[in-house]
Amino acid sequence: MLASRYLRLFLLLVLPCLSACSSLYFPPPPQVPLLTQQGEWSGSLQTNFSQNTSLQGAYAATNHLGVMGSASFLHTDKKKRAEDHDFGEVGLGYYTRIRDTRVLEFYGGVGVGKTRRIERTPAEGVTRTLEGNLTKYFLQANYTSKEHKSFHVLGRDWPINYGTALRISYMQLDNFRLDGLAHAPEDNVFLEPITYTRIQLVGPVQFQLISGSNFGLRHRKYLKAANSVFQFGVVVNVGGQEGKK
Repeated sequence: MLASRYLRLFLLLVLPCLSACSSLYFPPPPQVPLLTQQGEWSGSLQTNFSQNTSLQGAYAATNHLGVMGSASFLHTDKKKRAEDHDFGEVGLGYYTRIRDTRVLEFYGGVGVGKTRRIERTPAEGVTRTLEGNLTKYFLQANYTSKEHKSFHVLGRDWPINYGTALRISYMQLDNFRLDGLAHAPEDNVFLEPITYTRIQLVGPVQFQLISGSNFGLRHRKYLKAANSVFQFGVVVNVGGQEGKK
């Protein structure tokens, strides 16, 4: 059992290495607040090896109604490519407990942002510039257990729990410009199934690993599923229920 847990953590770390970086869309991780009762709030800060960083927050407005929002950004400047990607999302949804120890959530929402890429070579300098506006509409389901298991390492027990989420998104790339000239817009439908692992560090603070896949249901040249759904960071839940409370 312990070996399978370490294998899961290993896979979460190596999966992002399988992805490419040729799309103008860098997906933020589906937010999984795991709300359980009115007044609870959840916050997270996470990033990945591509420097795609997300700040997320959610609040339980009633005993079954949750609201959430997130902001993600990526700004890199490398020899062959510079990327500027800013994106924000808001959502509204329903959450409930199942058999006391499990949480089920459904959310729907919208996201907007902008993206820009500059491609270049050492010999020619800038070879191409791509930029446009992004709009997203999404539906999402989250399922997990609030009951923690533990593994013993480094002389102490580490509470751990797992969960899954599935998001379907309709994405539009509008006002698309290629080298400053108007280009035909693109759209796509993305399926983003993920799994996540949370390890309790201290109090309500948990370390989180998210890994999953990104599938584009339409063949597109610039708006496609080419970047990983992978993040690592910290999550804080305050005011909620644990286990069988």
